[in-house]
Amino acid sequence: MSIAGILLCGGAARRFGSDKLMAGEVPIAVQSARNLRGCVDQLLAVVPIGRDALRAALEAEGCEVLATDRTRRGMGASLAAGIEASTSHEGWIVALGDMPCIGQVTMAAVRSALDQGAVLAAPFARDGRRGHPVGFSRALRDALIALDGDVGARAILEHHAHEIVRLQTDDPGIFIDIDTPQDLAGVNLARP
Repeated sequence: MSIAGILLCGGAARRFGSDKLMAGEVPIAVQSARNLRGCVDQLLAVVPIGRDALRAALEAEGCEVLATDRTRRGMGASLAAGIEASTSHEGWIVALGDMPCIGQVTMAAVRSALDQGAVLAAPFARDGRRGHPVGFSRALRDALIALDGDVGARAILEHHAHEIVRLQTDDPGIFIDIDTPQDLAGVNLARP
């Protein structure tokens, strides 16, 4: 199967106070891309227009970059743009640029579930909470392209809850997102 990774990097970072995706010795978005890159056939980052430093950093990591003003409308619009730009694939693993701590084993497990025919796949903690990333099969392509606004794919996940392959993991990175400088100070990112 041909699987694309969609790295969503369109947030405004209001709580961080600066370009959080470029913060850190290894920029947050770069580490997120590295974690996803090894388990997909194409890696596409969706970024706002005018974020030239972010675009250059992601391209240096081997990402294709889609710069779009649709990021202003929110995560759902950004995701739809990414799916539209990679429609030839049979599935997608969707990750967030501000979640740099997800283990590569977790990413690979989502890929494996898609390869084995899952409609949806996601990591779950032992307490039942769903984390990131989420894998979507081609069967959900039209629903993903129809997304808009800032809701993301939550409605799709709820509508297809019975079809989600639940990948149990102890990976704490499935919940760690960087929203503030304090969040960044609390994590250890890999060195380049």
